Amino acid sequence: MTPFTTPSRPLRIAAAQAPVAPGDIPANVATVARLIGAAARGGARVVVFAEKFLTGYEPELIRAEPERCAVNGVGDPRLDPVVAACREGGVVAVVGAAVYDGGELFVSALVVDGGGVRARYDKQTLFRAEREVYRHGAAGLTLDVDEWRLGLGICYDSGFPEHARAAALDGCHAYVVGALFGVGGGYHESRIWFPARAFDNTVYAVLANHVGRAGEWETCGGTAVWGPDGRVVAEAGADGEEIVLADLDPAALHAAREAEPMLRDLWERRDTAVLPRRAVRASAAPPGRIG
Repeated sequence: MTPFTTPSRPLRIAAAQAPVAPGDIPANVATVARLIGAAARGGARVVVFAEKFLTGYEPELIRAEPERCAVNGVGDPRLDPVVAACREGGVVAVVGAAVYDGGELFVSALVVDGGGVRARYDKQTLFRAEREVYRHGAAGLTLDVDEWRLGLGICYDSGFPEHARAAALDGCHAYVVGALFGVGGGYHESRIWFPARAFDNTVYAVLANHVGRAGEWETCGGTAVWGPDGRVVAEAGADGEEIVLADLDPAALHAAREAEPMLRDLWERRDTAVLPRRAVRASAAPPGRIG
């Protein structure tokens, strides 16, 4: 697999934002199932939700009652309505959740289709406070849907250029992230990270963010999709429930990669993951002194 295989047809993707009930998995499952149905009626094949959408963001609540407030990593019948909605709509959902597995907690993205939970990506780069509660994920995850390769990320992952680059070098056409960005600096931060991840790798970038209160954060919405040229394709408002729909276009992907060949040039030099460097030391003469 090289990074330059282009899908033969577009893929319609949806990114959803809506308020979340802290620790109430059945209520959040009902919201997810309803929004999957709405996205399917809009023609979406894939729908993405924010970080820990199924469980709420509250780490102390989740740590105190993991069996009630986190998704069971072995198999959780509470997710059956999500599976049913995916089956009815012909949709693949990427849904954020805190997951309790083997006595450990993870911040995860669950890949769900009409047959059940197909895969799980565990967040690889935890934010400072998360490290007291959750475990780091061990590996990235590429999701294949209708010839499109989607590289999954969760929130803080997207602040590290290497994370999206690893997906692009695995042949991904889009970088798909559920996150929590808050008011204050979050909107600005996301509007730097996501266009950069898209442009640097000539991939689509998809962000599903929270709205309203989540844990200690007041979130800023702005769920969006960026094209492989780094430009916004579609964007939601700062608050309120909303579904953003975008068509991932093979022609636009190809055009961007022809115009900006950085990824191809890097691939051709992949045998040198870190390019060699030299260091030199220079000293200037003290002020007023010559020679």
